[in-house]
Order: sequence, then structure tokens, then C-alpha cells
Amino acid sequence: MPVTGAPTLRQRRLGAELRKLRERAGLSSTAGAAIIGIQQARMSMIEAGRHGVSVDRVHAMARGYSCDDADFIDALAAMTGRRERNWWDEYRELLSAAAVEFAEFEHAAVSMRVAVVTSMPGLLQTPDYARSTFKKSSPTLRAHEVEHRVSFRMKRQAVLFRDPPMPYTAIVHEAALRMGYAGPEASREQLHQLIEMSELDNVTVLAIPFGQDDFPRAGQPITYAVGPVPQLDTVALDTDHGSEYLFAEAQLARYRAVLDRLEDCALPSGKSRDFIRRIAKNI
Repeated sequence: MPVTGAPTLRQRRLGAELRKLRERAGLSSTAGAAIIGIQQARMSMIEAGRHGVSVDRVHAMARGYSCDDADFIDALAAMTGRRERNWWDEYRELLSAAAVEFAEFEHAAVSMRVAVVTSMPGLLQTPDYARSTFKKSSPTLRAHEVEHRVSFRMKRQAVLFRDPPMPYTAIVHEAALRMGYAGPEASREQLHQLIEMSELDNVTVLAIPFGQDDFPRAGQPITYAVGPVPQLDTVALDTDHGSEYLFAEAQLARYRAVLDRLEDCALPSGKSRDFIRRIAKNI
């Protein structure tokens, strides 16, 4: 079952996890290929996410690699097969592959924690705030390109309203709350949106005020997505060249610790709402 086109994040991740299992078993790529009766070249393509793999072969690999974690194996098996068409596929000719991929990344998450310092979390943005940020993009976007991005960002927010609701925690620094580049009216509306969303049972918004001495350095937005099993957790870092995805165990542990420290620096949820209200009132 070959993979057509560029492999998706899901396909790349499945291949990477199969490679890690093989390496932990101390087997070469050639030895791993022999376990499931294929050539080494095809094994390399599977591990790169460029060639599909069946459920049966995932189970055969797990047995050959002496992996007996049933939940993990089942989670990997669920990542096989052809990807179903979803709403974000409508945007593949309108936006970059990396942008579209982020919606799939969010859709697969069981829960998420986000930390931002200079801008609002994408899943909590109003249309006007999002539009303002895209209009200030470099290079400059044309009007229809801005609207495509706004529409895409608004549709991404559906993950917060699915059944069952996805737990979502957003840690927002005061710098982002006071960043007024959207203009007074849009900025005020955005802060009210944060307050309103934080009142949902599954959404928590925590504000970090200026003057927190223990605030760890965290320049770019951080998204920690919890997977169906701990081994499939993923960190996404929002950079100037697109999202960078991390899933090595040491990287996951590091960003869990960073987010824990950020939460420790933040006001409790109720006080965070009051804090945001005061800022909105003074805009």
C-alpha cells in the first residue's frame, strides 16, 4: 500500500515509532525487514512514512521487536491504512501543507496545553483578531489569502466543541493580553472571547502577569498534544518557517516541565478571568 504524495504527519509519526521499536530491539533495518518478509528498501520507506503498512504487519513487527505494550500497538495499528478525507483537505490547494497539517495534528489530540507570550492561542482567536495578524504577515498576503487563513483558523476551533469535549489549557502571558496591534475594539473583543471561552468546562485560560521572576524563557508558542497513549504525545513549536514537531522522549519531558513551570507562574483560572477583565476595561 504505497503512500501517494508527500507523507502526512500521521504517516511520518507511524514510521518513526516503528523505527524506534526496531532500534530498541537492537535490530538492523535489514533484520527488521526480514521479520515481515519485505526488502530493506521498502522497510526504509515505511519508516520514513513514504510507504503504507498494514495492521497485520504492525502486529508482526511488534512481535518481532518483543514489544508487548498492547495499548501502544493498538494505537500504532489505528494509524495505518488510507487517511480518510476531512474538512481540512479542502484547503490543500489554498494553504501550505504545513498549515493544513496542523489541523490534523489538533484533531488527533486527546487533550492539549498551549503557552503563548506575544499572541493569542489560535483556537481562541476571534475572526477580527486573526484577520489583523494575517494582514501583518511578511511577505504581505493578498486579501483572499487572508480570508482563506481566517476561515481555516475558525474551522480549527471545532475541536473544542466536539463530543466528548477535548480538555484544553491555554497559558497566556500579560504581554500577549496587552499587545494591541489588532486595534482597541478588536483587542477588547478578543479579551472578552478569552473570558467567554474560559467558562467552558473543557477550556482553562491561565494568565501570567508581568513581574513573575520564575517565568521560564519560552519565546515561540508551544502546543503539547496528548496522544491516545503517552508514547504518541507530540510537541509543536510555532516558528517563522512553520511548525516544528517534536516527539523524542527527552523533548516531551522537557516541554512538560516547561509548561508545568508556566502554569505555576500563572494566576488561578478565576483570578485570570478577573485579570483579563481589568485589562479589557482599560483598553
